[in-house]
Amino acid sequence: MFIRNFALASTLLVSTALTTTAWAQSTEKAGGISNGTVKIGVLTDLSGPASSSNGMGSVVAAQMAAEDAANGLKVEVVSADHQGKPDAGMAIAGRWFDVDGVDAVADMQGSPIGFAVQNLSKQKSKIMLLSGSTSSDFSGKQCSPLSVQWTVDTYGLAQGAAKAISAAGGKKWYFLTVDQAYGHALTRDTIEQVTKSGGEVLGNSVFPSRNSDFSSVLLRAQSTKADVIAIASASGDTETAMKQAEEFGLNASAKIVPLQSTVQDMKGIGVKTAQGAYEVAPFYWDRNDETRAWAKRFFEKAKIMPSGFHAGVYSSVVHYLKAVKATGTDDANTVMKQMESQKVNDFFAKDGYIRADRKMIHDMYLLQVKKPGEPKGEWDLYNVVQTLPGESLARPLAESECSLVQK
Repeated sequence: MFIRNFALASTLLVSTALTTTAWAQSTEKAGGISNGTVKIGVLTDLSGPASSSNGMGSVVAAQMAAEDAANGLKVEVVSADHQGKPDAGMAIAGRWFDVDGVDAVADMQGSPIGFAVQNLSKQKSKIMLLSGSTSSDFSGKQCSPLSVQWTVDTYGLAQGAAKAISAAGGKKWYFLTVDQAYGHALTRDTIEQVTKSGGEVLGNSVFPSRNSDFSSVLLRAQSTKADVIAIASASGDTETAMKQAEEFGLNASAKIVPLQSTVQDMKGIGVKTAQGAYEVAPFYWDRNDETRAWAKRFFEKAKIMPSGFHAGVYSSVVHYLKAVKATGTDDANTVMKQMESQKVNDFFAKDGYIRADRKMIHDMYLLQVKKPGEPKGEWDLYNVVQTLPGESLARPLAESECSLVQK
């Protein structure tokens, strides 16, 4: 393995630093593969608020997938920091596609970056393996024939959370929504399910990304006497909002629900603040022997336990490489057809499959944060309450806005 750090001196990438990590397994040149190498780009947040839940962990996961699934192929993994900027993400992807010969892009942390790059990937006939882009529109009105939403989407998160909280007695909801595509999609999808469950939506406050002061929106939520305060954000914003909610004493009168969070987020928040909180997740490292074994390997390389996004990157890249090997080509349309035809069976998904709307269907899990004194280690943060069947968390195809779905 070797690591290169460099900056591109072009007008499109002024001040945009790229960190490229490359791994290659020396094997015979595979027939039908351009340049004899399958090249995967991990486009992620290497320096911002999602760098712990995605970031270098996503790069490590892709490297592990290459090591495990190369199977005679020559595979190279490159990575770059989009810095949370769609224009930067497009410029990076454009160079990858036109100059560097990247065949597929993985992770794609952040829905705004994902939407921007997806348009380019369609033009260039490149595959996108979406782990960190969670807006349900990727498998809805903005679906693409060469993109797969692999790990989680806002519809599934909303379905699971709204049903669980409603069953636990939560009826009056107030939302705190980050002003980004996935935040608005997460609130929209949760409101839809809350309404179906007979709940009431008392209001919604929108806040900017990387917000440091939630006092005004928390006091507004408190004034409504909501019994559920749902936080539609991720990473640092969720952590800050939950800590400040505890400071204002909102935990005593309402359930604080992080609609999208990771084990890294909860480690930062702490079980004292988050105890009892429910979370819907695509993966938890301590769920069974298989997940623990993979998490141990990952920890040895990344020095953190894996998030669902990390696990999804690994699973998606392995499935992609198996399809390349089976078809003997890196032609995107041929590989995607093969990916659709094969079930996904690994520690992340059992009998998972790619639907016509380009959503990978797999089970998810209702988790509950442990109480102080219960964790047996620093990453032992959740109890697995329930397995949620994948189909139950997916929008019915009859309701899909995806143009690929035949009705």
